[in-house]
Order: sequence, then structure tokens, then C-alpha cells
Amino acid sequence: MDGSAEEQGGASNGGMLYHEVQESKLCAVHCVNTVLQGPFFSEFDLAALASDLDRTERQMMAGSVTGDYLPEVSHNVSLDGDFSIQVLQKALEVWNLQVIPLDSPSAGPAQIDPEKENAFICHLHDHWFCIRKVNGEWYNFDSLYPAPEHLSRFYLSAYLDSLKSSGWSIFLVRGDFPSDCPIASSETTGGYGQWLLPEDAERMTKSGGMAAVSDDDEDLKAAIAASLAECGTGGGARPGDEGEKGEEEKRE
Repeated sequence: MDGSAEEQGGASNGGMLYHEVQESKLCAVHCVNTVLQGPFFSEFDLAALASDLDRTERQMMAGSVTGDYLPEVSHNVSLDGDFSIQVLQKALEVWNLQVIPLDSPSAGPAQIDPEKENAFICHLHDHWFCIRKVNGEWYNFDSLYPAPEHLSRFYLSAYLDSLKSSGWSIFLVRGDFPSDCPIASSETTGGYGQWLLPEDAERMTKSGGMAAVSDDDEDLKAAIAASLAECGTGGGARPGDEGEKGEEEKRE
């Protein structure tokens, strides 16, 4: 496993935690940024990556006859901002990070000792979130929560097993994670990013509550559609989607 600044004892971002609270249905954006621990990507950055993937897929599928492939529809992003795992992989590849299914043979050690890793991505239906080790401690960076939730090393393994039993797809993230990110204002984090001290995150977690998800997504849909149109790709539901479920629904 590749080393990281955290494993070598260096505290990242001065001990601060970077968390993004749910905005519309941009949980994939929030997930990528909390893996990286900084506001590195916007929804438009991921939409551009989705368009690149769609273009490559159209070239590969050119001339083939298949009933379930619609070239005029994006297979990597829907109009409401839900992205495919391939888009998340592409985004993290920019930072030389690999995304590996946890049930793959190469992830065998992580199945036995997950606490020795640095990050996991979790996905079910239309919701993404990451579990990340920051400064030696594990946190659940689910954007539906107002702050990162601390996870003990013992509970980490049990929690991952619980997610798998509930049907969640889990991916391991490996590589050299960014060791530091300039702490930015809310204007540069899209308004939904925040930097928190661990004690502040603990206090907010104990106060309870879920992040509110706005139902007014028309501006977001229009912006994503415009971004895709510039690249010649139309947004739409992706094949294999199991139906939309509200992200405000609290997991058991």
C-alpha cells in the first residue's frame, strides 16, 4: 500500500477536517472532495469528465448494434447530478489515486484489516459518501450529516460489514493522497464546504440532525445540461440505475 503524509505522522490541514454538506444531489462531488480533503472539484468538473467518458464510449460503440445503448444519452451523469463510479475514478486518477472494488482480490488485505487503509467510497442507489482516515483517525464524511462522524478502529470494520450486508457497494481508494489544501472561504468551496476542528465536528454530531436537501434543483439541472450540451452529450438516466431514492432518507 502506498504511504501517505498521514501514515508518516504529518497532520494534514493543521488538524482540520474538510466536510461538505449535501447540496441538491451532488453527493458524488462531496464524496470526491472529502476523499481529497479539500474543494478540488465542482459539479462542472465532474460533468466535463462524464462528457469525456461518454465520447470515448460512443467511439467504442460506433457501428455496433445493441438495444440498451443510447448514444444521445449520457451514461455517466444524469441531469440531477448523479455521476457514475467511472467519473469518480477519473477524478481521483487526476491525483494518482486508484479506486478498487473492496471485493476484488487486490483489495484482500483491506478486507482483513481495513484500518490500515486511508479511504473508502460507499455507494447505494443514488447516494455516495466516503469514509476517510484523517490525522490517524477515521471519520464518516456522509454529506447528509452536518459534520464528520468519528469512527473507532474497531467500529470501522463492523460498519463496513454492515454496509455490505445492506447492499452498499464499497470501493477502496489507494495512492498518495494530497497532504495539504489551502483552507478556503465558503465562496471558493461552493458554499457547502466547511473546515472543522475534530472537537467542533464531535459537538455538531452529538447535536444530531441531517443536512437539508433542497427540492429546488432546476437551476442545477439547467447548468449541468448546458455544460453537457457544450460537449455534445445529453444527460439522462444511466442503464442499471435501480431507481431514485431520496437522499434525505436516513440509513439504518
